[in-house]
Amino acid sequence: MKKTLFWLGAAAVAGLAIVSCGPKNNALTSAEKAEGWQLLFDGKTLDGWRDYNGDTLSGPWTVENGTIAATGKGDDANGYIVTDKSFENFDLKWEWKISKGGNSGMLYHVVERPDFKVPYVTGPEYQLIDDENFTEMNDGYVLEPWQRCGVDYAMYVPDFETRDLKPAGEWNQSEIIFDNGHVTYLLNGKVTVEFDAWTADWFARKNSGKWADAPEYGLARRGVICLQDHGYPAWFRNVKIKELPTKSVEEDLFNGKDLTGWINYGTELWYVDEDGYLVCESGPDKGYGYFGTEKYYNNFDLSLEFKQEANGNSGVFIRSTVQGTTVRGWQVEVAPKNCDTGGIYESYGRGWLIQIPDEKENILKEGEWNQMRILCEGNRVQTWLNGEQMVDIEDEKIGAGNGRIALQIHDGGGIKVRWRNLHIKTL
Repeated sequence: MKKTLFWLGAAAVAGLAIVSCGPKNNALTSAEKAEGWQLLFDGKTLDGWRDYNGDTLSGPWTVENGTIAATGKGDDANGYIVTDKSFENFDLKWEWKISKGGNSGMLYHVVERPDFKVPYVTGPEYQLIDDENFTEMNDGYVLEPWQRCGVDYAMYVPDFETRDLKPAGEWNQSEIIFDNGHVTYLLNGKVTVEFDAWTADWFARKNSGKWADAPEYGLARRGVICLQDHGYPAWFRNVKIKELPTKSVEEDLFNGKDLTGWINYGTELWYVDEDGYLVCESGPDKGYGYFGTEKYYNNFDLSLEFKQEANGNSGVFIRSTVQGTTVRGWQVEVAPKNCDTGGIYESYGRGWLIQIPDEKENILKEGEWNQMRILCEGNRVQTWLNGEQMVDIEDEKIGAGNGRIALQIHDGGGIKVRWRNLHIKTL
């Protein structure tokens, strides 16, 4: 009897030893730390998280038994929390479980601005949902394939026959790898979707489906990570991320043949002339006009040439968004002599951030081709005109900006400017 008790006790101790040697939740191994992984949740507090478009965390989120817990009090318009830090290229892993019939999501590259009321109009979403019970728990609503678990919401869907999804109440592991536009979603170690962002196929899907009326959806190359409380309890743990290096890419923004890759905002005229130059010209409305790239560009070295043929009041906007003919961003000025070509103007709020020295006004060659260079990296922006540096500024708001490159026609009429050799190198 004593021997039996001895062996039972030894077995119990051994069992405890095995458990204690298992992986700890919300902790990184030495190997993970060496590889560059960082925790987004410490298992005890919600430090590093806050409301979308906010400075503090007001709910409906809490810490519960070592998890980030959605209380289920959120809805489509509210209940989103985001990381303090923005990320560009990354490998993001997390574990999650959801209530019966529940709905949640993990979003990334989310842009925060007062005119974006919800994060999903900017950030793509890895859908987290209880496919099996959603219809029963939601008044008979039948999910579309693009709404099911593991999809790139309203864009790309997996082969559901091979998908490995644990039922409500059990833990699943998910992963998003965003590597310079190549995107992979995994669920419990198996790929659900894989695609390339900002390709012709990607834009075709974006412009023909749910996001047709969300012009900024999915364009940001960096942004905050976001969790969604969609009115159902959900739990998250072991949320960790490893940043991946950004690769430099060079491309011509204008092909010299047509307007491919650009969007015309307003009624002013943009066309390609017989010499293969891009022309902006005032139309009959004599209003503001903008010609923006389809893609966003964050850090870059941009070179271009322009020739002012009539009242060259124009500009090059960086990290900017356009709605109608309202632009929100920063303009590198292109204007007649004595009007600060190469200076930087904020289109909302602060106005001129930096103007050029008076003695540099003669660097502009009116009626001739001029070369402009814009170097934008982090908070710092530098400009050159015809090889002479015009300004060098560091600004946190510019550093936090996300958006397109856009050319401008000023209002008032009578403007005509030609452009050529628009070449960009991303940094």
